[in-house]
Parts: sequence; C-alpha cells; structure tokens
Amino acid sequence: MARRRQAVTIKHVAADAGVSLQTVSRVINKEPNVRPEMKAKVQASIDKLGYVPSIAAQRMSGSRSYLILALNDRDRTIADWKERQGADWVDQMLLGGMLKCAEHGYRLIFELVDTHSDHIERELTAAIAALQPDGVILTPPHSDNPLITGVLEKQDIPFARISPGVPGRGIAITMNDDGAAEMATDYLADLGHSRIGFIAGPDEYSVSGWRTDGWEKAMATRGLDTAGLFHKGDFSFESGREGAEALLNGPNRATAIIASNDQMALATLEVAREKGLAIPADLSLISFDNTPIVKFTHPQLTAVDQPIAQVAAKAVDLIIAAHRDGEVPDAPVVVPADLVERASTAPPR
Repeated sequence: MARRRQAVTIKHVAADAGVSLQTVSRVINKEPNVRPEMKAKVQASIDKLGYVPSIAAQRMSGSRSYLILALNDRDRTIADWKERQGADWVDQMLLGGMLKCAEHGYRLIFELVDTHSDHIERELTAAIAALQPDGVILTPPHSDNPLITGVLEKQDIPFARISPGVPGRGIAITMNDDGAAEMATDYLADLGHSRIGFIAGPDEYSVSGWRTDGWEKAMATRGLDTAGLFHKGDFSFESGREGAEALLNGPNRATAIIASNDQMALATLEVAREKGLAIPADLSLISFDNTPIVKFTHPQLTAVDQPIAQVAAKAVDLIIAAHRDGEVPDAPVVVPADLVERASTAPPR
C-alpha cells in the first residue's frame, strides 16, 4: 500500500528556514515587525516546501483567530430545512460570507442559536470560548436580542447586526426594507392599481414593520386607501393563505398584493387560482425574498430581491476592519434591495 504523503506544517517551514515558529507565524500573518531579509528567507522555504498556511498556524500570533461566526435562528432554519421549502437565506449568507472571508484569509463558521432559549447566553459563551472568533454576524431576530449583543459587548468582540430594529452597539447593516416595499407599491400603482393589499410578517422581525411602513407611506403619498388591505402573517404558507382569503373576498377586493416573503406569496397564488382569478390578468402579485422557487411558478413571480450575499460580504469586510483598526461606521450601512420584474404583474383589467 502506498504511504500517505505527510502534510507540510509550519514546523517544517521553521526548520527549513532555521527560524522560530513565531517568526514563521508573523510572516504568514503579514505583521509589520519582521525584517525584510527574514521575510524573504521564510517565504523561500514556504515556496520550496509548498506550504499552505492553516488557521492553526495563523492563530499562533495570538492577535487574530481568522474566524468569523455567523448566527442564524435555529427553529426557523431547521423548520425550513426539514420542509425543504427552497428558502435560500442560509445559502446566500454562506455565498457572500465565505467568499469574502476567503479573500481575507478567514473562515466563516455558521451556528444556529434559538433566540428564545433560556440558555442562550451559555450557548453563545461556550461557542465563543471554543472558536474565539474575531467577529460575529447576527441575523434577525438575533440582531435585536440584548442577551446576545450584551455577551458580545462584554467580551469586546466586533459584531454586525443585519436589519436591526432598535439602536445599539455593533455595526448596523440594512437592506432598506421600507424603501423596497415602497418601491414595490409604487411599481404597482404606476401600472394603474389602487387596491394594493399587503401581507406582513411577524412583529419579532424588525423587517416586518419596515416593509409595512414602506407600503403605507407609498399608499399615503399616492392618496390611496389602505382600509381592508392589510393582513398580519407570520411568514408561513398557512398565514399567507389566511391573508389572501381576507384580501380577495368581497366585491372590493385587492387587485394587487405584496406578500412579505415567498411562502406567503405562493399561498396567495394558490388561493387566487382556487377563486378563479388569473395571474396577472385578475391579480398582480409581488413577493419579497426572491428565493429560487419563485422562478419555477407559473407565472414566474415579480419579487423584491434581498441582497443577502452582498450584505454578508459587507458584514465580513466591516468586522475585519473593526477588529484590525477599531473602525465602526457611525450610521447604518445600507445595501439596497432591487425589484426583479417577471410575469406576475400587469395593469388591472
């Protein structure tokens, strides 16, 4: 049997260059306090041996762990995975976060935490002790959980808060959800719709209130009545059905609906068909999220595209800058959403 080739380690590099492990670590980490001739000597050994730096070697300097921890809501994420619903929030987080981390020589570690757990502080403290991350990315509803942000503040760990609903410490990053809802409402109004319904998400997510605010603002600016056109859902398919039933009943029904996520939009599509309403001839429909499933419906759904990958990448950039230089933006950083026009919207009959 052929012997497995032994991996080249930092110890091999140090021995070949005739220097200490700490010196090799400082060269790998591009620290300024290394003499040029020493840097050249170590680099020559790295090139000669084909050494690829590992996180363990990079962490030897003690100043950085080269790890960033991203936290997502455990219950909702696991429920989506088990239902295989096609939601790709986690995928997009990994896409943006992992690629940006790789550019900086970092790794992204993804953890699920139950924001309602009585043990959340203990869970988070244990994860931090094990990983010693250089920074943490918080997604809703963790972005507004004072127990989580309190632990991070106490340990002086830079953290980014995606779509936070309340002011506080940390790096705030938003996708301009109120502006996106306003944009979607204006788009429907420009098509000629005046009865534009809105199915909102649950209050525990700050984006739900922002999207409602954007819809209300656009309707008010246009002088359009909102009575009987609002329904509070919870991001589930069932709540989307309930909302669609409420908005599509009676002679003065909505001629267009904006649903605050794709699951509620799919439910609206189903209810409309049960009522004999054609999309978009009888009802225009816009969704939030723009997950892959909306491109496989008939017709394909016009959707607000949340730039989750770009937000995750921006969070990594800002966390690394905060850890390295202590630089934290004074105001929330905005990565705006776009509206992707497809076949589910048209002027009213």
